[in-house]
Amino acid sequence: QVQLVESGGGSVQAGGSLRLSCAASGYTYSSYCMGWFRQAPGKEREGVAAIGSDGSTSYAEFVKGRFTISKDNAKNTLYLEMNSLKPEDTGMYDCAAEEGPYGLGLSAGDFGYWGQGTQVTVSS
Repeated sequence: QVQLVESGGGSVQAGGSLRLSCAASGYTYSSYCMGWFRQAPGKEREGVAAIGSDGSTSYAEFVKGRFTISKDNAKNTLYLEMNSLKPEDTGMYDCAAEEGPYGLGLSAGDFGYWGQGTQVTVSS
């Protein structure tokens, strides 16, 4: 059974940094595409970043240069390093996983496994 557990969210002032983690279990981690998505109140879920099984990455335009996605296959853990945070980055951040190469388009429909989310709040 695939399980994804996020951590690392919290409250920070604009310009600050946070590092999110997603611990994965129940599948061959290294063969999966992993992604981060977020949803703000009253808004639709949007893709933030993804990393393929080969280490290739993709980012939403609004986080390029500020966020970095990475993974540690030995620890079965996905990370999202978030710097220069803005109030508009506030939202529930979810980790997602799917076997195969189709997640780099940052479409939520490409992912079948989801964590419970971790809240990020950025104050001005």
